Amino acid sequence: MSPKFWAYLSLLSVFQTCTQTVVYDEDVTVNQMLAPKTHETDATEILNNLLKEYDKKLRPDIGVKPTVIGVDIFVNSIGPVSSIDMEYQIDIIFAQTWTDSRLSYNSTMKILTLNSNMVGLIWLPDTIFRNSKNAEAHWITMPNQLLRIWNDGKILYTLRLTINAECQLQLHNFPMDHHSCPLIFSSYGYPRDELIYKWRRNSVEASDQKSWRLYQFDFRGLRNTSDILKTSTGDYVVMTVYFDLSRRMGYFTIQTYIPCILTVVLSWVSFWIKKDATPARTALGITTVLTMTTLSSVARTSLPRVSYVTAMDLFVTVCFLFVFAALMEYATLNYYSASARRPVLSKMTHDSSSSYLWLDIRPPHTVIALNNAMYWREFEDACVYECLDGKDCQSFFCCYEECKDGGWRKGRIHLDLLDLDAYARVFFPTSFLLFNVVYWVGYLYL
Repeated sequence: MSPKFWAYLSLLSVFQTCTQTVVYDEDVTVNQMLAPKTHETDATEILNNLLKEYDKKLRPDIGVKPTVIGVDIFVNSIGPVSSIDMEYQIDIIFAQTWTDSRLSYNSTMKILTLNSNMVGLIWLPDTIFRNSKNAEAHWITMPNQLLRIWNDGKILYTLRLTINAECQLQLHNFPMDHHSCPLIFSSYGYPRDELIYKWRRNSVEASDQKSWRLYQFDFRGLRNTSDILKTSTGDYVVMTVYFDLSRRMGYFTIQTYIPCILTVVLSWVSFWIKKDATPARTALGITTVLTMTTLSSVARTSLPRVSYVTAMDLFVTVCFLFVFAALMEYATLNYYSASARRPVLSKMTHDSSSSYLWLDIRPPHTVIALNNAMYWREFEDACVYECLDGKDCQSFFCCYEECKDGGWRKGRIHLDLLDLDAYARVFFPTSFLLFNVVYWVGYLYL
């Protein structure tokens, strides 16, 4: 055969090789020689090369310089806040950013966005929340984790957490109290010469508060700080976010304050009931005292068993004292009213000796109703007799006019105890109103 024939066969075989194709499903054909490398293949090769000699047990730049962790927090919701357990619940997306030069690569792909399967293959900061009682990561429908790797080795790691964090509430001003509940986190094992936390710009943000479950509280804002915690194992960088909350008074006003005020006012009704209506006044006094006891017990159910006095404890206690004093007012009035009907002690002189005898100097018709004017006039006459007899008044109060000018009255008060109801009608409302003014101004504005 001629050389031209052999040359023709050679060109034909090369042409057939170049035009061979591979047929895939759905009648899609790809030219083997002209097909570019896909992004999936490129990403797989990058990850395989990065992890080939990567040791996830060692932090970046170990032995050279500290690893700097930039922190961001996005608050999904806060609440509820438990005053009894001294804790609050918070739902956050916690983001950490650092640079690991071992994960840098050269490619047209600037960022690799990966899921949770890649998280366990690289080094991660050992961040802990120091004041958390318990915490849960979200796993539905997949672990709520995100990992991004930039070509210069920068890493972003985010995860969603729900944390029950401790908040030591100071309840001295309860229920007009304000609190700053902290969320504290740091490294568990790396001191500050190996790992440093830093807040990034706009590092703490919050979502719309309409879905928050604060109930009894209003959200006043947040602030973040950075401190150094010195321990026996080293100095650690501690990051803290404070959530400022103020309590709403609506619930406690309806459930405690208004019932207490109405119960105190109800106890004053007895001052307008006749002195001789003992069953009515006693029943009213005991009922109001028992009501205040019940309200005091109910008010305490919203509080932990703290040893100090709260603002609500003070108010309920003072209301209880007012109700109790109203009952004691009638007991005092009833006692002195009964004393007015007793015989008067008169001094009689006998030939052989002197002695004290019990003599009833009142006429028989004086045993009548207590509110009878004739009875009180005759009682005053008896007081005059005793006073004019030269006796010194030993009590703090005096019930008759004729004895008020004596020397014994210096430094004492002249009151008519039998008109105690008239005094109580003025004293009790005035003093209770004054207490309320001082109480509310002191706790709300001072």
